Amino acid sequence: MVLLLPSALVVALVVSAADVTLCAGINRCVARNLGHDSVVCECNSTYCDGVGPVSLPPLGQYSTYLSSMAGSRMEPGLGQVQVNSTGAGLRLTIVPYQKYQRIKGFGGAMTDAAAINILSLSAGAQEQLLRQYFSKEGIGYSVVRVPMASCDFSTRLYTYADTPGDYDLKSFALAPEDVKMKIPLLQRAQALSSVPLSLLGSAWSAPAWMKTNGALIGKGSLKGQAGGKEHKTWAQYYIRFLEEYAKYNLTFWALTTGNEPSAGQITNYSFQALGFTPEEQRDWVAMDLGPALQSSAHPHTHILTLDDNRLLLPHWARVVLSDVHAARYIHGVAVHWYLDSFVPAEASLGATHQLYPEYYLFGTEACAGWRSADRGVKLGSWDRAEQYAHDILEDLNHYVVGWTDWNLALDQTGGPNWVKNFVDSPVIVDAKRDVFYKQPTFYSMAHFSAFLWEGSQRVGVSASGKTQLEFSAFVRADGSVVLIVLNRSSSAIQFEGWDPAVGYIPCTAPAHSLLTVAWNTH
Repeated sequence: MVLLLPSALVVALVVSAADVTLCAGINRCVARNLGHDSVVCECNSTYCDGVGPVSLPPLGQYSTYLSSMAGSRMEPGLGQVQVNSTGAGLRLTIVPYQKYQRIKGFGGAMTDAAAINILSLSAGAQEQLLRQYFSKEGIGYSVVRVPMASCDFSTRLYTYADTPGDYDLKSFALAPEDVKMKIPLLQRAQALSSVPLSLLGSAWSAPAWMKTNGALIGKGSLKGQAGGKEHKTWAQYYIRFLEEYAKYNLTFWALTTGNEPSAGQITNYSFQALGFTPEEQRDWVAMDLGPALQSSAHPHTHILTLDDNRLLLPHWARVVLSDVHAARYIHGVAVHWYLDSFVPAEASLGATHQLYPEYYLFGTEACAGWRSADRGVKLGSWDRAEQYAHDILEDLNHYVVGWTDWNLALDQTGGPNWVKNFVDSPVIVDAKRDVFYKQPTFYSMAHFSAFLWEGSQRVGVSASGKTQLEFSAFVRADGSVVLIVLNRSSSAIQFEGWDPAVGYIPCTAPAHSLLTVAWNTH
């Protein structure tokens, strides 16, 4: 989390060391090149690179933070704001009176696998890892997605109510994975954080006995229909989950209607899933989940619909949100990043926002290394860092209010995962050496999470001409502004930022780079 002076102006930009003096006093990345296009930063129980709490320089100067394929990792610098234009070919002008969505936050998921990996380290290394994500010296994560019972990133198949026919949920109980691993780690994360964490619960499958296929995996949905006993019991299961976690002083900001409902409609689907059509989900929310939550001890917990790929938008939103009985209980639409390249953001996210502007869009899952052609962990992949930054920028520019990475930490194979669905993570743990590696994707997240605090509002930013740069601008709650720029091209691009209230900021975006620039406006 970044600490700023009042009325500060922060702009996340891609900027080179030109016009910038490097600051001393921060821990440097211990870089390791492990055979990919960039480096990881190695951390252990006594040392980890970090930005440290950041305060802004006085009016007339600006701070910069640069990450790049060449090896910079949130590298800080200081420069002078110019009174006159530098005559750079490209100008990015902040337009503060064009106002869009407000930011909720950024984060990752405390899966069973993430918890197992974090706890495989020594106490000192565990603390370092949690600090990196959640403390103000770290990158200020404020959102944590918590699977409700098992998912593919578990070591076994289980739910919280596996006793057949238990419609009163008398046997409902959290698992050892919750009580011994996830909950203690969430409590430690909360203790390190300077803001209340926004916890987000997602269920992968209902107990097998409630389902048409009698199994946690494969093609199957709830037996009966909305209003029936299985649907009512499944809604009560959500309430029981909230009640049990509340006993550990962990309350949930939101629940999704279930992870990837389209997966449960696929024959022979290989891991935990619960199928819903949008019509079935609409009716379950209207008749069961919505009323159950409203009359529970947690009526302020939000419900997010979809929790699946944006490919399904705007159709899914149209079915669910045009029904007043369901829509009255729903706050937002949750999206995953998989298959994003198949559908333009404007046709899915943009269209959904235009149809239902009062419901927010929220990114609930993303990871690299999920495609069969590009599978698993790649230590030091800058290409994957660019995939993250590109997708986050595109989402933010299409009304998304937050973006949640998948597993907070995995091992070097990209697991554990009971079905061997191995993927990548921003933090990779090597328990044998008692170290963890911060991947380039960790720094992609940092350029957003450390600066775009809750309440930041996206504003207009206009380019003076065609450019390969990607960018987005924000005004924070304290009056500061954030402009994030990504250069995915293989050459440096010169430009100047222009804040009419302050002046001109001369910048060079190095090849394959990302950076944050910050300044005060008065």
